[in-house]
Amino acid sequence: MTNVITILKSVGAILENDHFVGTSGRHMPAYVNKDALLPHTKHTAEVGKLFAEKYKNKAIDFVVAPAVAGIPFSQWTAYYLTKLKGKEVQSIFTEKTPDNDQIFKRGYDAIIKGKKVLVVEDTVTTGGSVVKVIASVRKAGGIVVGACVMINRDPKLVNTKSIGAPFSQLAIYEFPSYDSADCPLCKSGVPVNTKIGHGKKFLEEKKKK
Repeated sequence: MTNVITILKSVGAILENDHFVGTSGRHMPAYVNKDALLPHTKHTAEVGKLFAEKYKNKAIDFVVAPAVAGIPFSQWTAYYLTKLKGKEVQSIFTEKTPDNDQIFKRGYDAIIKGKKVLVVEDTVTTGGSVVKVIASVRKAGGIVVGACVMINRDPKLVNTKSIGAPFSQLAIYEFPSYDSADCPLCKSGVPVNTKIGHGKKFLEEKKKK
């Protein structure tokens, strides 16, 4: 069976030996660039199939992911679960608020009440987005049967206990991450990558201080 790391490497989505800033604001020497994967629909579909295979024996009505980048994973996972189960599994998503929460809009909260939900996400450093999606599912009355990510960068930090729901990943790809104040890359003067990740935003905010 295809390995998710192999898929990511085939499209140049795993980057190493640089200075990146993640969505969480943490700094790291490597980066999983999902934006390099998403234009390749065949490979993105393969990742969705891996999610679906992993959860094919679970009762699931909906697959939920955070917008924007999580939407293709939610849709492909639901598509392949539908094929595997012979019944429709639907795909919906949460959206980010100005204060970085993840909430349902478009009436999606009404349709998952009492339904069994699988939460999927691409990569996690702290798991914050996944926790927020789970909270919104539960607030809407949905039943979280599991949460799964494409890549878990730190299984000691992100796991079933920290996420608050049964949690797994397609692959573990460990590398350190640092708070900006403690970042050895910053202290060593390694330039921040401003083209990939959130480095440009980090430097702009740093100038304002």
